[in-house]
Amino acid sequence: MSAATRILIGEDQGMLRSALATLLNLEEDMRVVAAVARGDEVLAAVRDERPDVVLLDIELPGISGLDLIADVTRTLPGCVVIIVTTFGRPGYLRRALGSGAKGFLVKDDPVEELAASIRRVLAGEIVVNPQLAAQALSASPNPLSDRERQVLHASSGGATIVDIAARLHLSASTVRNYLSSAIGKTNARNRNEALGLARDHGWL
Repeated sequence: MSAATRILIGEDQGMLRSALATLLNLEEDMRVVAAVARGDEVLAAVRDERPDVVLLDIELPGISGLDLIADVTRTLPGCVVIIVTTFGRPGYLRRALGSGAKGFLVKDDPVEELAASIRRVLAGEIVVNPQLAAQALSASPNPLSDRERQVLHASSGGATIVDIAARLHLSASTVRNYLSSAIGKTNARNRNEALGLARDHGWL
């Protein structure tokens, strides 16, 4: 009998994290070896537990699931990452697949499909929520550079130019330039509108 697939879950909602672990452990060929609530706990758990599959939410405290994908696969080559999220946006799908994720599922999907999707990914398939895949085909590509995206994201919550500059180790003038560029690329009137549009499209 072959060894069970080792699964790590990164999910900040405690009830859902527990439910996913319970349901997957009911599968004879699967075993949840770790379940963490924060993005900045994922890599340590990957190194300690050496899972075959990592299930990640996008909105995780510390580090987002999207920003973890490449680090997970670099830390443990051969491990596959599947995003399981509420935020089914075409921009997020593109970023996830571009970073090396092998699956992108939304939490509205029937839970019984999760185990089947894990098996399909391990068999070499890329598994994506069908409705989201259709939306992604017609969606506009992300116009923002990585640095523009970082600066725009750092501007949330009313952060000042000085705050953003200190957080990202940039000069204030450089921050202004990136914000101005991001506002222009999103056809927004100001940085708050640019931030809202970028979030709606899944570009952050």
